[in-house]
Amino acid sequence: MIIVRNLSKSFPPDHQILSRISFQADEGELIALVGASGSGKTTFFRCLALKEKWDEGQYIYDGKDISGVRGLEQWKLRKDWAYLEEKPNLNPRKSALKNVLSGLFLHKAWWRILSGTTSNDDHMTAMDYLDKVGLLDKAHEPVEKLSGGEKQRVAIAKALIRGAKVIYADEPVSGLDPEAASKVLDDLKDICRKDKVIVFCSLHQVELAEKYGSRIWGLSGGKLVVDIAGRRLTHREKELIF
Repeated sequence: MIIVRNLSKSFPPDHQILSRISFQADEGELIALVGASGSGKTTFFRCLALKEKWDEGQYIYDGKDISGVRGLEQWKLRKDWAYLEEKPNLNPRKSALKNVLSGLFLHKAWWRILSGTTSNDDHMTAMDYLDKVGLLDKAHEPVEKLSGGEKQRVAIAKALIRGAKVIYADEPVSGLDPEAASKVLDDLKDICRKDKVIVFCSLHQVELAEKYGSRIWGLSGGKLVVDIAGRRLTHREKELIF
C-alpha cells in the first residue's frame, strides 16, 4: 500500500508543478493517469519513484514513512520498484533473455556478478517471465531486432524478475500501433491481477485509460482533479482534466 499526503513540488523561482496531491494506492490496482501535455505527469511519477525531490508532503510505503529517506535506505526501496519509460532501458545488442536476466543484478551473489554467470534456475525463471509476457519465442533475439511493443514487454519481464511490487510506467505505449499497445497494457493488467503489483501508468489516450485502468486519475494544473474507479469519463470530467 502507498499513501501520499499533500505532495507538492515547484521549480525555481515560483513555478508550481504539483500542488498538495493526496491518495492511497492498494495492491493489484492499475492506476491510469491522464492529463494534457505539461500537466506534470512525468514529474509526478519521478517524485513517487524517488528520482526527484519534492518540496513537501508525506510518503508512506508498506506502512513506513519514507518521506525523508536518502542514500542506502532509498536504494533499498528502489529494489521494490520499477520505472518503465517510453523508450525502454535495455541493452539493444543483448538478447531479450539476457536483458531480463540483468534484472536479477540486485539479487545475485557477488561472485556471480563479477563472473557474469547465471544459474540454471535463473535462466529458467527468466524464460518463465518472457513466457508470461508472450515472448518466449523471442528469447534469443537481440533486442534491437524487436518491435517497440516487444521491447516494452521485455522491460516488463525484467521488472517482474527483480521482484518489483510497484511499477511506474511513463507513457509505455506512446508511438505503438493499437495492437502492440493493447498487448503491453494487457500484460500490465494481468500482473496486477495475478501478482498484486501496483501499476501507475500514464497515458495520452483517454480511451485506453477507460479500458484498462481499474482506477483513473486526471491531473490538471498540478492537482488531481479526477480520481474515480475505471469507467468511461463523463463530459464534465474530461473538461476538468483537459
